[in-house]
Amino acid sequence: MRATVRQAARATVQLVVSAAMTFGSYIFVTVLLITAILTATVVGAFMLPETVLLIRRIAGAKRQQAGAWTGRKIPEAYQPLTGTVRERLRTAVRDPGTLTDFRWMVAYYAYGTLPVLMLPLWPLGLVVDGVWCGLLRRRAVVLPLISKLADLDAHWSTVLLKPSPKAQLAVRVEELTQTRAGAIAAHEAELRRIERDLHDGTQARLVSLSMRIGLAKRAYDQDPAAARRMLDDAQTLAEEALTDLRHVVRAIHPPILTDRGLVGAVRALAASSALSVTVTVDGLTDGHDGPRAPAAVEAAAYFVVAESLTNAAKYSGADRADVHLARARTGLRVRVRDEGRGGADEAGGSGLLGMRRRVAALDGGVTLTSPVGGPTVIEVELPCVW
Repeated sequence: MRATVRQAARATVQLVVSAAMTFGSYIFVTVLLITAILTATVVGAFMLPETVLLIRRIAGAKRQQAGAWTGRKIPEAYQPLTGTVRERLRTAVRDPGTLTDFRWMVAYYAYGTLPVLMLPLWPLGLVVDGVWCGLLRRRAVVLPLISKLADLDAHWSTVLLKPSPKAQLAVRVEELTQTRAGAIAAHEAELRRIERDLHDGTQARLVSLSMRIGLAKRAYDQDPAAARRMLDDAQTLAEEALTDLRHVVRAIHPPILTDRGLVGAVRALAASSALSVTVTVDGLTDGHDGPRAPAAVEAAAYFVVAESLTNAAKYSGADRADVHLARARTGLRVRVRDEGRGGADEAGGSGLLGMRRRVAALDGGVTLTSPVGGPTVIEVELPCVW
């Protein structure tokens, strides 16, 4: 009986909150009608986007309430209301999420009265279930109906507030548009970096190499020893230029990924890092044994680990880090953790923005947790088919 009363009390709180939201919705209908009338006369068209935003907040509050009761989050799918008044008005009218919220609000005026049915159940339940459970030791029959009412309210809200496929598609298109823009920006930044490395490094060394060889040719007949020294310098410059070219090529796509796979490449990164790095692997194998992720996914994961370890060595003040690679059913997961000072900021120029853009180009996600005092944890999920 005690557990039944506690569950009924919890459902009562849920229904009371729902009743308060219903009362607020009844008041809000006045604002909605005024907006509709003014919009029809064109005078108050500017009010419509603000009204739609208010409806979104009310619907969002209901989504949170129903999701907290059912334990299943109800997603949102809205187009952003930005731009001029005309653009905001057009978006508010055409957004499929507006129709979804309006349909829910109309229905909520009817089923929002469910909490009223709870009022007679409490006195009746305390008497009937008190005798039925307390004396006869039977299962309660009246008080559980309060929980059924809360379940019904949450179920109808979930069905009505769930975004339509059209709304989800519109949000997905917006996400892909932003992802494409980020990928293009990351690609342009990478091209500028490669051009800068070739111009400032390799090209300068090759020009100096050409000059040394020319001077050596001129001095060869008159001063063979000086010519030999110049040729030695030219050989050194050629080796340095070759090293620069290798660095540029490795930055585009590290050859070690092709030779040893992601696990072997990450272990090589850990061995050459200034930190003491521990690498753990779940579901992946070294080399070419077993399934491998696509080359683009492996390159992105390698870049994430390399950038994370570099940032940790430069800024965190930590002396060790942990790298975890895991094969998931839907893709590849990477987690890098260090016990440094924390406080990592994407706006600080530490390469986190470039990392996020590179991962977003593959439809992946980056989660950064870095409270002041540490630890810093970077978690990346890259979708792929194994």
